[in-house]
Amino acid sequence: MAKKQKQLTNEEIASFCRQTALIVEAGITPAEGMEIIIHDTISEEGKELLQSISDSCRMGNYLHEALENTGVFPEYVVRLVSLGEESGTTDTVLLSLAEYYEREAEISYNIRSAITYPLVMIAMMFIIILVLVVKVLPIFRQVFTQLGTEMTPFAEKLMNLGSSLSRYAVIITIILFAVVAIFVILFHIQAVRKKIRQFLSRFPATRELYDNIAAGRFASSMYLAFSSGMDTFHTLDMVSELVENEAMEKKIDDIRNDINNGDNMAEAISRAEIFSNLYSRMIVVGFRSGNVDTVMKQIAGAYEGTTERKLRKLVSIIEPTLVIILSLIVGVILLSVLLPLMGIMSSIG
Repeated sequence: MAKKQKQLTNEEIASFCRQTALIVEAGITPAEGMEIIIHDTISEEGKELLQSISDSCRMGNYLHEALENTGVFPEYVVRLVSLGEESGTTDTVLLSLAEYYEREAEISYNIRSAITYPLVMIAMMFIIILVLVVKVLPIFRQVFTQLGTEMTPFAEKLMNLGSSLSRYAVIITIILFAVVAIFVILFHIQAVRKKIRQFLSRFPATRELYDNIAAGRFASSMYLAFSSGMDTFHTLDMVSELVENEAMEKKIDDIRNDINNGDNMAEAISRAEIFSNLYSRMIVVGFRSGNVDTVMKQIAGAYEGTTERKLRKLVSIIEPTLVIILSLIVGVILLSVLLPLMGIMSSIG
């Protein structure tokens, strides 16, 4: 894994941080701890990664240096672990990182589920319509021919389309697979994913959802940074990298400018209008009481719940909409041949 320089997934980072936190909390050195984790690791790539971390630590490197040398951990993970080692709170930092990446993994899973279901429904619609056009309509044509009449112009056009699809079925299948493969490859390119996120964050139907996700990430990242003892400007730099939202990045720049102009962090966050008035007031009180990290964690949890509810609502709207569209299309196709057929049968009767 380290040789390929492939970044770890959110789930993998969360699992690593949680296990390492337990090891550090138990007083076991990172080098020995990696050896322990290796025995429970199934994949060869995972074992190679853990062994490289263990070897690096045995050579006298700190844990954050060993993580950095692998090239598979995000920069902010390395930075926060470094702060934890300096302050003697490595286990706390690792647990905070595990919680953060578990939340990120849950959000990513919910978004994938919300996107996958409509795509599956659309594919099913395409297959059902294709079967109707290619297999069912020819049967009706034979019936009409035997009755000495013709199909409706609409049904005839669908029949011609079905004949064309049958004739070039292999070519069409290859093209469809190629399009899907290209889409999958492009989706794994960071720049393309960024463009997709930018579009969805501006699209009216998904803008509010992505604003909630960005606000939740901001709160979660702030909690992560504050609980790790990171200073204000490094915190804002790290959060700007994590939110992955242009509008939120601009608000973070506004916060940074307000602080440079003499405002405190609480005032700057409130003026940026990232959160509702309630959450902004909670943050002000949290700074005054010295519990801002706890407040940020609570706000992050609230936004996570809101995001999950909005995703479920989006799916609940898409599901019946696609079913209705499918029913209408199938109904129109069948009525285009059944109504004339029923007319013929009634005239014969």
